[in-house]
Amino acid sequence: MANLTIVAHIHAKADQIDFVKSELEKMVAPTRAEKGCVQYDLHLDNDHPTHFMFFENWESRELWQDHSNSQHVQAYRAASEGAVESFTLHEMTQIA
Repeated sequence: MANLTIVAHIHAKADQIDFVKSELEKMVAPTRAEKGCVQYDLHLDNDHPTHFMFFENWESRELWQDHSNSQHVQAYRAASEGAVESFTLHEMTQIA
C-alpha cells in the first residue's frame, strides 16, 4: 500500500503571521517523532507571507489520523483559533 500524502494549506491573518508561524513550527519536531511519519515539512510561500504549507507523508491513513488527534496538534488548534484566515487539507496518493 502506498503512503498517504497530505498537503495542508494554512493562510494566516495578515496581522498574525509571526504568531501562526511560531505555532506551526512547534508541531514539527514532535510530529517527526511520531509513529508512521515519513516526512513532515513546513513551507512558506515566497510571494505570499500569509501562506504556509505542510507537505507530509505517512505510512497509513490510520497513523495520520492518530497524528491529527495528537496533543500537539490539538494545542496548535486551540492556540491559533482566530489567527488563521483559512485552512485546506488534501489527502493524496502518489501514482508515479
